[in-house]
Amino acid sequence: MSQISPTPDIPRIRYAQCWEDADVLLQALDVRPGDVCLSIASGGENTLSLLTRRPDRVIAVDVSAAQLSCLEIKCVAFQQLDHERLLELLGARPSQRRLELYQSLRSGLTPATRDFWDARPAIVAAGISTGGKFEVYFSLFRRYVLPLIHSHADIEALFVPGTQESRDHYFDEVWDNRRWRWLMRVFLSRPVMSLLGRDPEFFRFARGSLAEAALARVKQALTVLDPAQNPYLQWIAFGRYRGALPHALRRENFEIIRDHLDRLELRLASIESILKESPEASIDRFNLSDIFEYLSVAASEAAFAQIARTGRCGGRIVYWNMQVPRACPQRLARQLQPLDELAATLLPQNKAAFYSALHIEALA
Repeated sequence: MSQISPTPDIPRIRYAQCWEDADVLLQALDVRPGDVCLSIASGGENTLSLLTRRPDRVIAVDVSAAQLSCLEIKCVAFQQLDHERLLELLGARPSQRRLELYQSLRSGLTPATRDFWDARPAIVAAGISTGGKFEVYFSLFRRYVLPLIHSHADIEALFVPGTQESRDHYFDEVWDNRRWRWLMRVFLSRPVMSLLGRDPEFFRFARGSLAEAALARVKQALTVLDPAQNPYLQWIAFGRYRGALPHALRRENFEIIRDHLDRLELRLASIESILKESPEASIDRFNLSDIFEYLSVAASEAAFAQIARTGRCGGRIVYWNMQVPRACPQRLARQLQPLDELAATLLPQNKAAFYSALHIEALA
Protein backbone atom coordinates (compact mmCIF):
# COMPACT_ATOMS: atom_id res chain seq x y z
CA MET A 1 0.00 0.00 0.00
CA SER A 2 2.79 2.45 0.82
CA GLN A 3 4.46 4.42 -1.95
CA ILE A 4 7.52 4.91 0.28
CA SER A 5 9.08 1.70 1.51
CA PRO A 6 11.54 1.08 4.35
CA THR A 7 15.06 1.93 3.20
CA PRO A 8 17.57 0.61 5.75
CA ASP A 9 20.43 0.83 3.22
CA ILE A 10 19.86 4.46 2.09
CA PRO A 11 22.28 6.68 4.05
CA ARG A 12 20.83 10.08 3.22
CA ILE A 13 19.27 12.10 6.03
CA ARG A 14 16.23 13.88 4.66
CA TYR A 15 15.45 15.91 7.78
CA ALA A 16 18.02 16.30 10.54
CA GLN A 17 15.45 18.12 12.66
CA CYS A 18 11.67 18.46 12.75
CA TRP A 19 10.12 21.30 10.76
CA GLU A 20 6.65 21.15 12.31
CA ASP A 21 5.89 23.32 15.32
CA ALA A 22 5.75 21.06 18.39
CA ASP A 23 3.91 23.71 20.42
CA VAL A 24 1.03 23.45 17.94
CA LEU A 25 1.34 19.66 17.71
CA LEU A 26 1.04 19.17 21.48
CA GLN A 27 -2.06 21.34 21.69
CA ALA A 28 -3.57 19.48 18.75
CA LEU A 29 -2.81 15.96 20.00
CA ASP A 30 -3.66 16.63 23.67
CA VAL A 31 -1.54 13.68 24.84
CA ARG A 32 -2.55 12.40 28.29
CA PRO A 33 -0.65 10.35 30.89
CA GLY A 34 -1.11 6.68 30.07
CA ASP A 35 -1.60 7.17 26.33
CA VAL A 36 -0.01 5.05 23.61
CA CYS A 37 1.34 7.29 20.84
CA LEU A 38 2.40 6.47 17.30
CA SER A 39 4.75 9.09 15.88
CA ILE A 40 6.61 9.59 12.61
CA ALA A 41 10.24 9.87 13.73
CA SER A 42 11.58 12.32 11.13
CA GLY A 43 14.34 14.37 12.82
CA GLY A 44 13.22 13.27 16.27
CA GLU A 45 12.41 16.42 18.24
CA ASN A 46 8.63 16.21 17.99
CA THR A 47 8.61 12.58 19.05
CA LEU A 48 10.71 13.55 22.07
CA SER A 49 8.27 16.38 22.84
CA LEU A 50 5.48 13.82 23.23
CA LEU A 51 7.37 12.39 26.22
CA THR A 52 6.82 15.62 28.15
CA ARG A 53 3.13 14.65 28.43
CA ARG A 54 4.04 11.37 30.19
CA PRO A 55 2.42 8.83 27.85
CA ASP A 56 2.92 5.15 28.67
CA ARG A 57 4.47 4.40 25.29
CA VAL A 58 5.65 6.26 22.20
CA ILE A 59 6.29 4.18 19.08
CA ALA A 60 8.57 6.16 16.76
CA VAL A 61 8.36 4.80 13.23
CA ASP A 62 10.20 5.73 10.07
CA VAL A 63 10.92 4.09 6.73
CA SER A 64 14.48 5.45 6.80
CA ALA A 65 17.26 4.06 8.99
CA ALA A 66 19.02 7.42 8.66
CA GLN A 67 16.08 9.19 10.30
CA LEU A 68 16.02 6.71 13.16
CA SER A 69 19.77 7.26 13.58
CA CYS A 70 19.02 10.96 14.05
CA LEU A 71 16.49 10.19 16.75
CA GLU A 72 18.64 7.60 18.48
CA ILE A 73 21.69 9.84 18.83
CA LYS A 74 19.47 12.58 20.26
CA CYS A 75 18.08 10.12 22.79
CA VAL A 76 21.57 9.10 23.90
CA ALA A 77 22.64 12.74 24.03
CA PHE A 78 19.71 13.47 26.37
CA GLN A 79 20.85 10.58 28.54
CA GLN A 80 24.59 11.31 28.66
CA LEU A 81 25.04 15.07 28.18
CA ASP A 82 23.83 18.07 30.10
CA HIS A 83 21.53 20.57 28.42
CA GLU A 84 24.21 22.95 27.12
CA ARG A 85 26.36 20.17 25.69
CA LEU A 86 23.28 18.66 24.04
CA LEU A 87 22.65 21.96 22.25
CA GLU A 88 26.30 22.11 21.19
CA LEU A 89 26.25 18.59 19.74
CA LEU A 90 23.12 19.33 17.74
CA GLY A 91 24.53 22.57 16.32
CA ALA A 92 22.04 24.75 18.16
CA ARG A 93 24.90 26.54 19.91
CA PRO A 94 28.43 27.38 18.71
CA SER A 95 31.01 24.72 19.60
CA GLN A 96 34.49 23.54 18.69
CA ARG A 97 34.20 20.24 20.56
CA ARG A 98 31.37 18.34 18.87
CA LEU A 99 33.61 15.45 17.80
CA GLU A 100 34.74 15.11 21.42
CA LEU A 101 31.14 15.15 22.63
CA TYR A 102 30.30 12.48 20.09
CA GLN A 103 33.16 10.29 21.27
CA SER A 104 31.91 10.61 24.84
CA LEU A 105 28.52 9.11 23.97
CA ARG A 106 29.12 6.83 20.95
CA SER A 107 29.40 3.70 23.10
CA GLY A 108 25.76 4.20 24.08
CA LEU A 109 24.59 3.90 20.47
CA THR A 110 23.48 0.67 18.85
CA PRO A 111 26.13 -0.73 16.45
CA ALA A 112 24.22 0.30 13.32
CA THR A 113 23.73 3.87 14.52
CA ARG A 114 27.33 4.08 15.74
CA ASP A 115 28.54 2.98 12.29
CA PHE A 116 26.22 5.52 10.68
CA TRP A 117 27.65 8.48 12.62
CA ASP A 118 31.25 7.19 12.58
CA ALA A 119 31.04 7.47 8.79
CA ARG A 120 29.89 11.11 8.97
CA PRO A 121 32.43 13.07 11.02
CA ALA A 122 31.84 16.24 8.99
CA ILE A 123 28.15 16.29 9.95
CA VAL A 124 29.02 15.58 13.58
CA ALA A 125 31.55 18.41 13.61
CA ALA A 126 29.04 20.82 12.07
CA GLY A 127 26.21 19.69 14.34
CA ILE A 128 23.90 16.69 14.16
CA SER A 129 20.93 18.88 13.25
CA THR A 130 22.67 20.42 10.23
CA GLY A 131 23.08 17.26 8.18
CA GLY A 132 19.79 16.66 6.39
CA LYS A 133 19.01 17.47 2.79
CA PHE A 134 16.42 20.00 3.94
CA GLU A 135 18.89 21.72 6.29
CA VAL A 136 21.55 21.87 3.55
CA TYR A 137 18.91 23.48 1.32
CA PHE A 138 18.45 26.23 3.89
CA SER A 139 22.20 26.56 4.29
CA LEU A 140 22.48 27.30 0.57
CA PHE A 141 19.70 29.87 0.92
CA ARG A 142 21.45 31.48 3.87
CA ARG A 143 24.85 31.63 2.20
CA TYR A 144 24.04 32.45 -1.40
CA VAL A 145 20.49 33.78 -1.76
CA LEU A 146 19.66 35.82 1.32
CA PRO A 147 22.77 38.06 1.00
CA LEU A 148 21.61 39.00 -2.51
CA ILE A 149 18.34 40.26 -1.04
CA HIS A 150 19.24 41.95 2.24
CA SER A 151 22.24 43.23 4.15
CA HIS A 152 23.39 41.63 7.38
CA ALA A 153 21.96 44.62 9.27
CA ASP A 154 18.56 44.18 7.62
CA ILE A 155 18.53 40.49 8.55
CA GLU A 156 19.46 41.25 12.15
CA ALA A 157 16.73 43.91 12.33
CA LEU A 158 14.11 41.36 11.30
CA PHE A 159 14.67 39.53 14.59
CA VAL A 160 14.51 42.52 16.91
CA PRO A 161 11.47 42.14 19.21
CA GLY A 162 8.64 44.52 18.44
CA THR A 163 4.93 44.94 17.95
CA GLN A 164 2.93 43.56 15.05
CA GLU A 165 2.55 47.12 13.80
CA SER A 166 6.33 47.56 13.69
CA ARG A 167 6.76 44.18 12.00
CA ASP A 168 4.14 45.02 9.37
CA HIS A 169 5.91 48.30 8.66
CA TYR A 170 9.35 46.67 8.43
CA PHE A 171 8.06 43.97 6.10
CA ASP A 172 6.31 46.45 3.79
CA GLU A 173 9.02 49.11 3.75
CA VAL A 174 12.24 47.08 3.94
CA TRP A 175 11.87 43.34 3.61
CA ASP A 176 9.34 42.76 0.83
CA ASN A 177 11.37 44.14 -2.06
CA ARG A 178 11.46 42.95 -5.64
CA ARG A 179 14.58 40.82 -5.12
CA TRP A 180 12.90 39.05 -2.20
CA ARG A 181 9.83 38.16 -4.22
CA TRP A 182 11.71 37.09 -7.34
CA LEU A 183 14.44 35.04 -5.67
CA MET A 184 11.99 33.39 -3.28
CA ARG A 185 9.83 32.32 -6.21
CA VAL A 186 12.89 30.72 -7.77
CA PHE A 187 14.27 29.14 -4.60
CA LEU A 188 10.88 27.84 -3.45
CA SER A 189 9.91 26.52 -6.86
CA ARG A 190 9.22 22.82 -7.19
CA PRO A 191 12.21 22.12 -9.50
CA VAL A 192 14.71 23.81 -7.15
CA MET A 193 13.26 22.30 -4.00
CA SER A 194 13.14 18.85 -5.63
CA LEU A 195 16.80 19.18 -6.58
CA LEU A 196 18.10 20.67 -3.34
CA GLY A 197 15.52 20.40 -0.57
CA ARG A 198 13.00 17.56 -0.65
CA ASP A 199 13.18 14.30 -2.58
CA PRO A 200 11.35 14.50 -5.94
CA GLU A 201 9.11 11.56 -4.95
CA PHE A 202 7.60 13.79 -2.25
CA PHE A 203 6.08 15.99 -4.97
CA ARG A 204 4.45 13.11 -6.85
CA PHE A 205 0.92 14.15 -5.91
CA ALA A 206 1.55 17.88 -5.46
CA ARG A 207 -0.56 20.45 -7.27
CA GLY A 208 -0.35 24.23 -7.63
CA SER A 209 2.48 26.70 -7.04
CA LEU A 210 4.57 25.91 -3.99
CA ALA A 211 6.33 29.28 -4.10
CA GLU A 212 3.25 31.52 -4.15
CA ALA A 213 1.62 29.71 -1.25
CA ALA A 214 4.88 29.65 0.72
CA LEU A 215 5.42 33.38 0.27
CA ALA A 216 2.08 34.12 1.90
CA ARG A 217 2.83 31.83 4.83
CA VAL A 218 6.29 33.33 5.30
CA LYS A 219 4.75 36.80 5.44
CA GLN A 220 2.46 35.57 8.22
CA ALA A 221 5.44 34.22 10.15
CA LEU A 222 7.37 37.48 9.74
CA THR A 223 4.56 39.83 10.70
CA VAL A 224 1.67 38.29 12.64
CA LEU A 225 4.08 36.03 14.54
CA ASP A 226 7.27 37.31 16.15
CA PRO A 227 10.55 36.21 14.48
CA ALA A 228 12.34 36.92 17.77
CA GLN A 229 10.38 33.98 19.23
CA ASN A 230 10.64 31.73 16.18
CA PRO A 231 13.38 29.07 16.32
CA TYR A 232 12.63 27.80 12.80
CA LEU A 233 13.14 31.18 11.13
CA GLN A 234 16.22 31.79 13.26
CA TRP A 235 17.78 28.54 12.06
CA ILE A 236 17.06 29.42 8.43
CA ALA A 237 18.58 32.90 8.81
CA PHE A 238 21.56 32.10 11.05
CA GLY A 239 22.16 28.35 11.01
CA ARG A 240 21.44 28.08 14.72
CA TYR A 241 18.91 29.27 17.27
CA ARG A 242 19.05 32.82 18.57
CA GLY A 243 16.94 33.33 21.69
CA ALA A 244 14.29 30.72 20.91
CA LEU A 245 14.34 26.92 20.91
CA PRO A 246 11.97 24.23 19.65
CA HIS A 247 9.90 22.66 22.40
CA ALA A 248 12.04 19.52 22.89
CA LEU A 249 15.25 21.51 23.29
CA ARG A 250 14.07 23.98 25.91
CA ARG A 251 15.76 23.72 29.27
CA GLU A 252 12.48 23.26 31.12
CA ASN A 253 11.72 20.12 29.09
CA PHE A 254 15.18 18.53 29.29
CA GLU A 255 14.82 16.50 32.50
CA ILE A 256 11.33 15.21 31.81
CA ILE A 257 12.34 13.97 28.36
CA ARG A 258 15.44 12.33 29.83
CA ASP A 259 13.37 10.67 32.56
CA HIS A 260 10.86 9.18 30.10
CA LEU A 261 13.13 7.89 27.34
CA ASP A 262 12.46 4.33 28.51
CA ARG A 263 8.93 4.74 27.14
CA LEU A 264 10.20 5.33 23.60
CA GLU A 265 10.41 2.53 21.03
CA LEU A 266 12.13 2.98 17.64
CA ARG A 267 10.81 0.98 14.69
CA LEU A 268 12.19 0.81 11.14
CA ALA A 269 9.00 0.22 9.18
CA SER A 270 6.26 1.90 7.22
CA ILE A 271 3.37 3.37 9.15
CA GLU A 272 1.04 1.02 7.29
CA SER A 273 2.90 -2.10 8.47
CA ILE A 274 2.83 -0.89 12.06
CA LEU A 275 -0.90 -0.26 11.82
CA LYS A 276 -1.57 -3.67 10.27
CA GLU A 277 0.19 -5.48 13.11
CA SER A 278 -1.45 -3.39 15.86
CA PRO A 279 -4.55 -4.73 17.64
CA GLU A 280 -7.87 -2.94 17.40
CA ALA A 281 -8.32 0.10 19.67
CA SER A 282 -4.70 0.03 20.85
CA ILE A 283 -3.33 3.52 19.98
CA ASP A 284 -4.47 6.83 21.46
CA ARG A 285 -2.51 9.52 19.60
CA PHE A 286 -1.15 9.60 16.04
CA ASN A 287 1.51 12.16 15.07
CA LEU A 288 1.52 11.57 11.31
CA SER A 289 3.60 14.55 10.15
CA ASP A 290 2.81 15.13 6.45
CA ILE A 291 2.74 11.46 5.49
CA PHE A 292 -0.32 11.80 3.25
CA GLU A 293 1.65 14.14 0.97
CA TYR A 294 3.43 11.02 -0.27
CA LEU A 295 0.47 8.67 -0.67
CA SER A 296 -2.10 8.30 -3.42
CA VAL A 297 -5.78 8.84 -2.63
CA ALA A 298 -6.34 5.08 -2.47
CA ALA A 299 -3.34 4.48 -0.21
CA SER A 300 -4.34 7.38 2.04
CA GLU A 301 -7.88 6.03 2.43
CA ALA A 302 -6.52 2.59 3.29
CA ALA A 303 -4.27 4.15 5.95
CA PHE A 304 -7.19 6.11 7.41
CA ALA A 305 -9.18 2.87 7.64
CA GLN A 306 -6.36 1.23 9.60
CA ILE A 307 -6.15 4.26 11.90
CA ALA A 308 -9.89 4.02 12.53
CA ARG A 309 -9.46 0.33 13.37
CA THR A 310 -6.46 0.70 15.67
CA GLY A 311 -7.37 4.03 17.23
CA ARG A 312 -8.83 4.13 20.71
CA CYS A 313 -12.01 6.09 21.38
CA GLY A 314 -11.19 9.55 22.72
CA GLY A 315 -7.84 9.72 20.96
CA ARG A 316 -6.69 12.04 18.19
CA ILE A 317 -4.75 12.07 14.96
CA VAL A 318 -2.80 15.08 13.67
CA TYR A 319 -1.30 15.58 10.22
CA TRP A 320 -0.27 18.41 7.91
CA ASN A 321 -0.80 19.26 4.24
CA MET A 322 1.64 21.31 2.20
CA GLN A 323 0.57 20.95 -1.44
CA VAL A 324 -1.47 17.77 -1.42
CA PRO A 325 -5.01 18.23 -0.06
CA ARG A 326 -5.57 15.02 1.89
CA ALA A 327 -8.22 14.51 4.56
CA CYS A 328 -10.15 11.71 6.17
CA PRO A 329 -12.58 10.11 3.67
CA GLN A 330 -16.24 10.86 4.25
CA ARG A 331 -17.08 7.20 4.78
CA LEU A 332 -15.01 7.26 8.01
CA ALA A 333 -16.40 10.57 9.28
CA ARG A 334 -18.27 8.92 12.16
CA GLN A 335 -15.09 7.21 13.38
CA LEU A 336 -12.63 10.06 12.69
CA GLN A 337 -14.39 13.33 13.48
CA PRO A 338 -12.70 16.52 12.22
CA LEU A 339 -11.91 19.16 14.85
CA ASP A 340 -11.94 21.94 12.28
CA GLU A 341 -12.44 24.80 14.72
CA LEU A 342 -9.43 23.78 16.79
CA ALA A 343 -7.32 23.29 13.65
CA ALA A 344 -8.34 26.74 12.35
CA THR A 345 -7.29 28.26 15.67
CA LEU A 346 -3.94 26.50 15.85
CA LEU A 347 -2.74 26.75 12.24
CA PRO A 348 -2.09 30.54 12.38
CA GLN A 349 0.09 29.91 15.46
CA ASN A 350 2.38 27.59 13.48
CA LYS A 351 5.89 29.05 13.63
CA ALA A 352 7.21 26.66 10.95
CA ALA A 353 5.71 28.37 7.92
CA PHE A 354 5.63 25.49 5.46
CA TYR A 355 2.18 23.95 5.68
CA SER A 356 -1.08 25.05 4.12
CA ALA A 357 -3.37 23.00 6.34
CA LEU A 358 -3.47 21.35 9.76
CA HIS A 359 -5.83 18.43 10.30
CA ILE A 360 -6.98 17.25 13.70
CA GLU A 361 -9.42 14.37 13.99
CA ALA A 362 -10.95 12.82 17.09
CA LEU A 363 -11.36 9.06 17.36
CA ALA A 364 -14.95 8.15 18.17
